Amino acid sequence: MLTSLYVEGRSWFHRVPVRAKLVALLLASIALFATDSPLPLLAAFLLAGGLYLSLGLTLRQAFARVGFVFFTILVLAAVNLFLIPLPQVLALALRLTALVLLAAAVTATTTIGAFMDEVTVLLKPFERLGLVRAADVSLALGLVLRFVPDIFARYQAISEAHRARGLPVRPLTIIGPLIILTLKDADTIAAAIDARGFRRQ
Repeated sequence: MLTSLYVEGRSWFHRVPVRAKLVALLLASIALFATDSPLPLLAAFLLAGGLYLSLGLTLRQAFARVGFVFFTILVLAAVNLFLIPLPQVLALALRLTALVLLAAAVTATTTIGAFMDEVTVLLKPFERLGLVRAADVSLALGLVLRFVPDIFARYQAISEAHRARGLPVRPLTIIGPLIILTLKDADTIAAAIDARGFRRQ
């Protein structure tokens, strides 16, 4: 069962500073959306896949982390086949999968604490302008990263409960209970945060 997005390891990407990884992810995202040519996007996809697989994950572990997102991208591409030409659909799928793999590589090699600290530092200039509260934004992002594995684990638990009762496992019948349980957890976490005074009124 996936309990954390972070993967212990000694790969070269683990040793890259957090800020450099976040800046590289931002620049790569801009570059990926700056072209619609399938060939450069295919090269980006292969490079991102090679980077992701070099982190010490088994193929099963690697796919478990991004499989659901890949399925969503596949569905999106299938729908767009009826709306736009095939080369554009291919470019869309390659762009999104490359971006997902790069983001997965960053989250797999960055602890939540380090990620929150770096986001806080990067947002400090915007806080001085009165646009955001850096600590609040970093806390929100850290919570998202922390509880993504819990959401996937809960999805699996609900699916297994359906199978145990002889019910067909369908996404539409699982999404409802999953959303309700997730919202309950969000309310509990928000109350705990407010009780400890982490957020200003």
